Amino acid sequence: MAESSRITARDGVRADARRNRERVLVAARTVFAEHGIDAPMATVARRAGVGVATLYRHFPTRDALVRGAFAQQMETCARALTEALAAPDPWQGFQQLVETVCELQREERGFPAAFVAAFPESTSEHAQAREQAERDFMTLIRRAQTSGALRADFHPSDLAVVLLAHCGLVTALPGDGAASRRLVAYLLRSFRADAAGRPLPPPAALTLRSLPIAADSPRGRRSSGA
Repeated sequence: MAESSRITARDGVRADARRNRERVLVAARTVFAEHGIDAPMATVARRAGVGVATLYRHFPTRDALVRGAFAQQMETCARALTEALAAPDPWQGFQQLVETVCELQREERGFPAAFVAAFPESTSEHAQAREQAERDFMTLIRRAQTSGALRADFHPSDLAVVLLAHCGLVTALPGDGAASRRLVAYLLRSFRADAAGRPLPPPAALTLRSLPIAADSPRGRRSSGA
């Protein structure tokens, strides 16, 4: 049995190393959900049942661990944005994008902070990917507004407000999918042009880069004055 654990897969990764990596990723998602993405790396290692040195061999930095832990969710977001841009009905594309991101928030409590911080602008590649996503979202907004479905005064910062509000709900009621879906439906309905009445107040000074969304993390608790 011990010998079989050292069998090397076709991609050159030993089976035991692969299992350790998967344990670390599962533990990271759990720890980040409980303590935020600022949780000590040693806490993740203990939860995974591996040594800290083993964790760092697989993920040499916290950013690498966060990206690895939520890679699937980030790929889902990227795919949702691509599909939203390709949708024949811009409003349907916009709606599905917001619903997808909020569903990921509900499924993975650590994801809201990762959504903001998983791809820091530490490399030109990450910066370019973030900037392209922002341009694509702006294109989607303009299309939905041109179609007459999205209210003309919708601002990109309104998505940050949605994520912040929804994060508060899923943090307080993590198992209440009905409440989550109802809140998202209310917010989407308020964005419809045919629901617009009086103009909205000025947009918030929020961006996804500055969103204080890691409510469970020590950083989030400090910023709230607790």
